[in-house]
Amino acid sequence: MSSWGHDSHNISFAVLCLITCFCLYCFKMIKPPITKFKRKNPMSNFGNFINYGGFLLPFLPMVEIDGMKLGHAKPILQYIAGKHNLYGKNLKERVLIDQYVEGTTDLMEVTMYIPFLLSEDREKQIEAMKKKSKNIYFPIYEQVLRDHGQPFLLGDQFSWADVQLIEAILMAEEITSDILSDFPLLQAFKDRIREMPTIKAFLQPGSKRKPLPDDKYVALVKGMFQMYLKPAFNLK
Repeated sequence: MSSWGHDSHNISFAVLCLITCFCLYCFKMIKPPITKFKRKNPMSNFGNFINYGGFLLPFLPMVEIDGMKLGHAKPILQYIAGKHNLYGKNLKERVLIDQYVEGTTDLMEVTMYIPFLLSEDREKQIEAMKKKSKNIYFPIYEQVLRDHGQPFLLGDQFSWADVQLIEAILMAEEITSDILSDFPLLQAFKDRIREMPTIKAFLQPGSKRKPLPDDKYVALVKGMFQMYLKPAFNLK
């Protein structure tokens, strides 16, 4: 159990980085590249980082790990999961993990934009998130756990898919606390994963887990990335 906790802590950081777009500064084992920027224009600084940071692909998140500079969430997460034996034992297990991860990523993308929407659009986006959670993804994961009767999505093997699912659940609960009321196996799954030592520590106040975005943070991110988001309504 302790080894699961150690590896899952690393992947939890990766998932958080995907959500916050500040991946460089969240991994305890990753050293951000040292680059000097002018302070006048945050967006200009970000552009300089992309142009001169030495990254092959100019996509967020970006990390420097094991002598490599990686851009884009999926290859970063795949590399870390593989490094820590959380990416299955064979090709069939990896493709299952990929499917589970794609589902939770889809759900997380609906959830993560909520704080950045205009106030009149937030409630509609929250309803869209609820529908997608309760009508599509949570029933699937509940059924997977019911079918094999094992503690994790891959059976008795803890994987990247479990870490991303627990993060998707926690994100949804921050918006709607009773989101798992109709899913007892997912509730038990959440309680079980939360008790892993390093995940438990990671979820405690004062850890590196990012809080919900406040107005100041939202304004900073929108200004830095010149962000304009449209709500994803009519999700069934």
